[in-house]
Amino acid sequence: MEFGEEGQLLEPVEGVDEKNKQWKRVQVKLEDHVHVPIFPSGMSLESYDTYFDEYITKIASETFPQSRPLWELHLFKYPTSHAAGQIIFKIHHALGDGYSLMGALLSCLQNAHNPSVPLTFPSLKGAKNETSSRSRVFEFVPKIFSAVINGAWDFSWSILKGTWVEDDQTPIRSGVVGVEFQPVSMSTLMLSIEEIKLIKNKLGVTINDVIAGTIFLGTRMYMQLMNTEKSSSQNCTALVLLNTRLVAGYKSVQEMLMEPSNSSWGNQFVFLHVPVPKSSEVSKPLDFVWEAQKIVKRHRSSSAWYLTIRLWDILKKFRGPECLTITAMSYMGKLRIAMGAEKGFIDSNKLQACMEDAFRVISEAAN
Repeated sequence: MEFGEEGQLLEPVEGVDEKNKQWKRVQVKLEDHVHVPIFPSGMSLESYDTYFDEYITKIASETFPQSRPLWELHLFKYPTSHAAGQIIFKIHHALGDGYSLMGALLSCLQNAHNPSVPLTFPSLKGAKNETSSRSRVFEFVPKIFSAVINGAWDFSWSILKGTWVEDDQTPIRSGVVGVEFQPVSMSTLMLSIEEIKLIKNKLGVTINDVIAGTIFLGTRMYMQLMNTEKSSSQNCTALVLLNTRLVAGYKSVQEMLMEPSNSSWGNQFVFLHVPVPKSSEVSKPLDFVWEAQKIVKRHRSSSAWYLTIRLWDILKKFRGPECLTITAMSYMGKLRIAMGAEKGFIDSNKLQACMEDAFRVISEAAN
């Protein structure tokens, strides 16, 4: 999709084959795309939290009308416990992938100190390694051996989990055929990055280890709350999204357009099958963080992700749908965790409370 003159938009013409696709101009009516929901005024922040979650649940389950461009902008002009207001972009994946859309969004921003300078981010600099070449060889060889062994095992297990071996039916997995077409209930919670850093420093782990441990523990707490008898030993697998793009930072739209034609566009990722620690095997809150650290380290030293990329087009045809999707994003000292759960099967309010309790008990145990 691209913009034409006089506020018009270019769209692909339907009914033509791939080789002869053309673009047509359509008139964009902002009132069809910009929505401002109305709710009662003077309510509490907690009430607007509920209204917000219900609203994003509603628009997430609605399909785009095929008679107009596939994008919407929703302005939630009410204060919640997280922000004074919310802007929600709803964009069909046909218009762009996450990497390209974020590049386009960031290209619209300016440097606060000097608007004429392009937006930049701090570069990632690794620690300088001053060890001898012989020491590096002795460190490198075991890592290669470990990567090959772990990669072969993890790759084989990913194929089995993606084709034949199923998880148990649990409070977070209904096993219903066609669950990907079921309505989704959305909920969000905010955690303090500073508090996460305190836990990280106390335990000597990474921020991602703390986040993963919190999600693992919160998931098991919810399962135990909803099914106390079996949940502690039930098999549960998380599909962890691993970014495989070897780019630190982002590229503007202009830079992407200037790249060679063989340069890769779009999202580049692979799903890794990661077992959620069992409560019967991991009992203490901090053990979930340690277990998360061990799992992350193992997969970092594994070549399974590289092998899985090569067969991703095959594996994605067999990958079972998920009843629960969890995403996390940090911004302005806050970590926002968003959860999309199968509506009518997973209790989003109880799940959110379990995630909050999991972070609380981990924080208390670390201090």
